[in-house]
Amino acid sequence: MKKLVPLVLAVALAPVLTACGSDAKAQPVNKAPVIVTIKNMAFNPSRITVAKGQTVEWRWDDGGMPHDVSGDGANASVLKSELRTAGTYRHTFDKTGTFTYHCTPHPAMTGSVVVEN
Repeated sequence: MKKLVPLVLAVALAPVLTACGSDAKAQPVNKAPVIVTIKNMAFNPSRITVAKGQTVEWRWDDGGMPHDVSGDGANASVLKSELRTAGTYRHTFDKTGTFTYHCTPHPAMTGSVVVEN
């Protein structure tokens, strides 16, 4: 009889213990920023996809040519760097969607960031 007690307890507690688990796994946001290089009068890469909560870093490397990162339309207030010839600009995307941008003095320079959950 004493040998059956542990077996009965194990069978009785199994559903309770397995119900405490979760199949949903949190997807960690990649902490390293995604890099966009500004060089040769272009954003490279010009289109990127990131996770919500991820940071994008634009790096100036165009031999002293002045550029900026300026959001298009509704994104104008979201993406707005200073006009500069060197350095970096960072933005962390906390909303999903597509964010298009351009360089103000060089409007043919365009890019986009697609933010997914």
